[in-house]
Amino acid sequence: MYFSKSKYCEFKKCTKKAWLSKYKPEEKKEDATALAIMATGNEVGDLAMGMFGPFVEVTVLKEDGRPDIAKMEERTKEEIAKGTEIICEASFDYNGLYCAVDILKKTKNGYAIYEVKSTKSHNKPEYVWDLAYQKYVLTQCGINVDGAFLVHFNPDYTRGEELELDKLFIASDMSEKIEDVNVEEDLKEAEKVLKNESEPVVKFGGSCRKNNHSCPYWEYCSKDLPTPSIFDLTSLSMPIKAKLFYSGIKTLDQALNTKYADNKLRKLQMLCAKDPDFVHVDKDGIREFLNSLSYPLYFLDFETMMPGVPLYKGNECFKQIPFQYSLHYIESEGGKIEHKEFLAESGKDPCEDIAKRLCEDIPQNACVLAYNADFERGKINQLASTFPEYKSALIKIAENIVDLETPFKHGHYYVNAMHGSTSIKHVLPALFPSDPEFNYNSLEGVHNGGEAMSIYPQIAYMNEEDAQKTRAELLAYCKLDTLAMVKIWQKLVEICN
Repeated sequence: MYFSKSKYCEFKKCTKKAWLSKYKPEEKKEDATALAIMATGNEVGDLAMGMFGPFVEVTVLKEDGRPDIAKMEERTKEEIAKGTEIICEASFDYNGLYCAVDILKKTKNGYAIYEVKSTKSHNKPEYVWDLAYQKYVLTQCGINVDGAFLVHFNPDYTRGEELELDKLFIASDMSEKIEDVNVEEDLKEAEKVLKNESEPVVKFGGSCRKNNHSCPYWEYCSKDLPTPSIFDLTSLSMPIKAKLFYSGIKTLDQALNTKYADNKLRKLQMLCAKDPDFVHVDKDGIREFLNSLSYPLYFLDFETMMPGVPLYKGNECFKQIPFQYSLHYIESEGGKIEHKEFLAESGKDPCEDIAKRLCEDIPQNACVLAYNADFERGKINQLASTFPEYKSALIKIAENIVDLETPFKHGHYYVNAMHGSTSIKHVLPALFPSDPEFNYNSLEGVHNGGEAMSIYPQIAYMNEEDAQKTRAELLAYCKLDTLAMVKIWQKLVEICN
């Protein structure tokens, strides 16, 4: 049996997921955010290699770009024989059980293993499993493992002029925690499951969907569920949904007599499941919202990046940094819809340029509409606290922000096509079904926020032609977001008239 630390952790999380990875990998659906997180993790691993000083990396790649495991194992043995102090990507194999140690550090009594994660936390169970597996493999290969550590970001670190690796990273000792993991028994069970060509039966649970992110096999595993199912119910945790499902409540309408129908949005979702043509419109509620708006009316949307490694002075890990905005605006009632936009230069801190341009582009008396406005308001207040010269103007802009999501969050308008969500990506197609103007998939290059945050920092390293093309794609994506907000506002006005 061939196994790796990632496959071991996958098996510990869900036996069916591990089985599907072997027998039905084509069913895996990775989203842009997951791929961006993976890419960030690789970059952080490379950076952490130098945290203890000079090191030897034993990575060897084949012509197709995949690791040459046999050569990496050979190089690892050579470096250990030399007494090399720090070996990165040290590779070991025990009867098909493979692992590459991010950092292998020589000690008086053997070697300590360091696993690098792009996170501020060290408390996830999968981190313990990961290190326990590595210790097991190395021990079987004859290495005395003298300590197991998780390397992660220091949550209290703020970058100065230069990046300080000794302060950026923390190595948390996990040596005691991994002793509670019986890797050998787990591997026996994994071998039994993975040798069996029959798909294992596993109940739905917390690891299927978490924080709005689904397991990449969710689409496959849920294919036989009714549509919509209880798992589509909004604002409930996965364990609660699973409990309802296994108690016999499998469809949304079956939940109407439960305590979970007390929430207005959930109840509307349940009613739509009972009658898909059901439409709920509270004109008084919508009108009250519209009456709170005034001209000039500005529609604002930011794009941000959230680098784990602080790129600029004064930044902490995973700070959200706005690098772009789009503004559609109407100066007076019945006026023409106009547009402004700004995309900061890549390769330097964009925040001051963003702050300055916002103050130039948005009048102090403007009513500013944003969707999920706490985000935009928070970013503007953050800019205000960073740049005193723009503080008063930025605070005024933030104070004038109104949330376009409000009438939907408050349940003033609901149709079945919203699927329990009030996010703009669900409200827009519900209000404008099949409208090609709002088909994000038809855009070139950038189709969602995850792709935007991934590609923006790369512009600094592109040639001029590619950079201009990518900038145009980012501007087109962000422009569509604010145009969508204009159309949603117009639709609300139309409903009330």
